[in-house]
Amino acid sequence: MYRPRAFAATALLALGAFGLRPVHADDVAAFKVTDLKVGTGASARDDATVAINYTGWLYDAKAPDHHGAKFDSSYDNGQPLSFRVGAEEVIDGMESAVRGMRVGGKREVIIPSSMGYGHNGAGNDIPPDSALVFDIELLDVH
Repeated sequence: MYRPRAFAATALLALGAFGLRPVHADDVAAFKVTDLKVGTGASARDDATVAINYTGWLYDAKAPDHHGAKFDSSYDNGQPLSFRVGAEEVIDGMESAVRGMRVGGKREVIIPSSMGYGHNGAGNDIPPDSALVFDIELLDVH
């Protein structure tokens, strides 16, 4: 005899056993780069130290520009962020965003959670499984 409820319960238990996570409503499937201004200076490459100004927001699918709550900005503290490209000093999405930029360039990037803070999130400002949006300006490459 066929029991629809028993079948559904067994299926749900099986899915849980494989550790499938629910899809986050504001997660995005792919990394996206939009050049707002193409720079003309030196190009950011692996092993180069770069200095950037940036503002980061939680991705909000409902907002026209996808900018949700702002969680950080180098402009707020007046101190650009410096890091070595390829040295894993920042999240994967930030490295990918800067790689290939030229000094003077500005980009908007949408970063899926897998290239951001993933399942852990970051402190109280970035919940687990959150996609992020960054506006980035490349100031220097050395």
